[in-house]
Amino acid sequence: MLQDLSTVVVGRLLLAALLGGVVGLERELRHKPAGLRTMMLICIGAALFTIVSYEMASNVGGDHTRIAAQIIPGIGFIGAGVVLRERGEITGITSASTIFVIASVGMAVGAGLPVTAIYATLLLLVALVILGFFEDRVGLHSRMMTFELTAPDGGSNVLDRVHQIVQTAGILAQRWKTHRLEAGNLLIEFDADVTTPKERELLTRLGALHIHCEARPVKS
Repeated sequence: MLQDLSTVVVGRLLLAALLGGVVGLERELRHKPAGLRTMMLICIGAALFTIVSYEMASNVGGDHTRIAAQIIPGIGFIGAGVVLRERGEITGITSASTIFVIASVGMAVGAGLPVTAIYATLLLLVALVILGFFEDRVGLHSRMMTFELTAPDGGSNVLDRVHQIVQTAGILAQRWKTHRLEAGNLLIEFDADVTTPKERELLTRLGALHIHCEARPVKS
């Protein structure tokens, strides 16, 4: 009954689950749309399709790459689902690329290339973790952020001062919103596409006004 489930197949599927899980955990910790379960399932699925493709060709004949070749367009369809366009900004490209690479890792595992799959996973983690950290620190990557400021009572000229600080920082802000809170405080909100260093600089300057200020990624 279990004659088709060899130790080799079990080992390959477990390795695919492990490699997909490691990459998925990194995505999960960064709160990306394709996280732990998604990456693990994609890697296992790609490995299993590759194994089945080889086994069917050996048992009934035919091209052993036929089924495996269909993984690529299928993964492209899944990757397109995580790419979003919101307020003129395209997000999810990195997640879609990660899905594409982790599928190839699964195929490598299924084809009996475990060392290649592990090496590719390490390269993928370097690109996601180390290069991602470098981009944030140096400011090579920008993201759309919502800045929320709460001014105390009597801060009628705060809005003008906030406008001046934003313009001086060379930041193009949009979707300005202001309204009074129940306590009489003034709530100011605006969106801006900024790098991490620019975000910190802007929060520091706004904080000098002695008002509460915070920034968060724009909601999709």
